[in-house]
Amino acid sequence: MKIIKSEEFDSFWKNCTAQEEDEQTEITVKKIIAAVKKEGDEAVRRFASMFDKASPQKFEVPYSEIKRAYNELAINDAALVNALKLAAGNIYRFSMKQRDQLTNFEFETQYMIFTGQQVIPVERAAIYVPGGRYPLFSSVLMGLIPAVSAGVEELILVSPPAEDGQPNRIILAAAAAAAEICGVPENRLRIFAIGGAQAIAALAYGTESVPRADVIVGPGNKYVAAAKRLLYGQVGIDFIAGPSDILVIADGGTDDIAQAANLVAADMVAQAEHDPDAHARALVPNMEFAKLITAAVEKRMETLSAARASIENNGLIIIYQNREEAVQIANKIAPEHLELQTTDTEDWVPFLKNYGSLFIGTLSGEVLGDYSAGINHTLPTSGSARFTGGLSVRHFLKTVTTLRCSPGTGFEKTYSAAQILAKAEGLEGHAQSAALRWGIKSLK
Repeated sequence: MKIIKSEEFDSFWKNCTAQEEDEQTEITVKKIIAAVKKEGDEAVRRFASMFDKASPQKFEVPYSEIKRAYNELAINDAALVNALKLAAGNIYRFSMKQRDQLTNFEFETQYMIFTGQQVIPVERAAIYVPGGRYPLFSSVLMGLIPAVSAGVEELILVSPPAEDGQPNRIILAAAAAAAEICGVPENRLRIFAIGGAQAIAALAYGTESVPRADVIVGPGNKYVAAAKRLLYGQVGIDFIAGPSDILVIADGGTDDIAQAANLVAADMVAQAEHDPDAHARALVPNMEFAKLITAAVEKRMETLSAARASIENNGLIIIYQNREEAVQIANKIAPEHLELQTTDTEDWVPFLKNYGSLFIGTLSGEVLGDYSAGINHTLPTSGSARFTGGLSVRHFLKTVTTLRCSPGTGFEKTYSAAQILAKAEGLEGHAQSAALRWGIKSLK
């Protein structure tokens, strides 16, 4: 793992962010999209046979099978079902609180000129849940529950087929658990065994058996990410997800500095095990603490070897000189997950601006955000926290505006201003439209 001083950071970061275009991935994905658009289900099956573990003849999973997966899990692993339900409950309560903040309103900007906002859910939302090495059944909860809370009527969940032609059984069970906690009836949720770029294309265009979605959310591999980027505009998306990352700001300011180092190491290794391309980073005040963290990371990797490639390739500790400098570096990195393990956490919070989620204090482990606290774990990566937040109910809502006018002084002033502005822009038709209504303002 690399250790650098803060004065080295700018040049180091410039090299890190100089990304090369993955042209081959884009070429492959464009071919998949074109084929699915033209051939529909037939193309989806063909690509499934090439890239997935199975190519089912029927993509949709019967709801009876979803319930059976849930009942089997309840018998075989009741603790896991209870954990899913507890997490689902917390995510649901948090999502409903988010929904409450997005409200309809109407108010007068001028006398008798009423402007308003209507918050309307999309009609059909799709949630992509990766299969891969580690089927992310927690992503089922993180995608479905905000959509339910937003009021989306038709819920589609897609995930790559396993050898039996269906998505991972725990993914199915997690969907059933989320539906139970949120009170979703059977006819509102459909699950399809499709994955990869072909799944995104099928949802964007619709096929003989896969309905067209209004928005697609959820993480995936580089082919899924490329498909979402290329199809944005044809369909709404949350954002483009890259490799997962964490930044831990820690000062070791406790009586037990070895324990403090071990906590930082634990969270860095936990993040690193996601993917060989994941980034685990820490900001610390001195070399002594940095070396303690490095040793603790190495010890943990003796039993968690999956994290080794990520740590060796992308692991980084930066030594800062003061809080102002550390804040500047953290805001430049704009991490997906930002942890504050300092003695004066509340003093840091107002100055930290760019992160997907902020975990305040040593007891607030990022792992709770990943699973069960209620906040969403689908977060902006690769520095995109500079301009966006994580997945939430807002991704399933349209904030649209309304206008209602009646005669009055505000009416006359506002139309007069519109006519003047239209003429100044050279749009005579607009000016005439304004003048016409001004002239017949007695109409309701």
